[in-house]
Amino acid sequence: MSLTLRTTLGCTEAVIADDGGLKEFYRVANILSQDFDINFSNKEDDFDTIDWEFRFKSHNLTLHYSIYNGVSIFPTKTRDALSKDNKAVVELAGVLETKLFNGDHRNIA
Repeated sequence: MSLTLRTTLGCTEAVIADDGGLKEFYRVANILSQDFDINFSNKEDDFDTIDWEFRFKSHNLTLHYSIYNGVSIFPTKTRDALSKDNKAVVELAGVLETKLFNGDHRNIA
C-alpha cells in the first residue's frame, strides 16, 4: 500500500487510504500530533466526514475522513491553495508514507 496524490479538489490531495476507516484516521492524527507536534484546530465532525485543520511548516492543511473516500490530507483552502501549500502536502505525504507503511505500527488505543 502507498499514498496516492490526486488533484480532483483543485489542489494536491494526499490520499492515505481510499478505503480507510476511523481507525486509520486516528492513527494518522496520532502520528501528526506526536511525531510532528501538530495541534489540531477547527475540528468538524459530521455524520459521514471529519475535517481537522492544522498547521504544518506555516501551511494550513486539513486531515480529512469520509466514509466514501477514506483518509486524506489537503490544503485547507482547496481551490485557492497556493503552489507552496500543495508542495507542503507532498512533503508531508512522503514522510507519512514512511511512517505508515514501513513499520510504524504503534497502537493508538
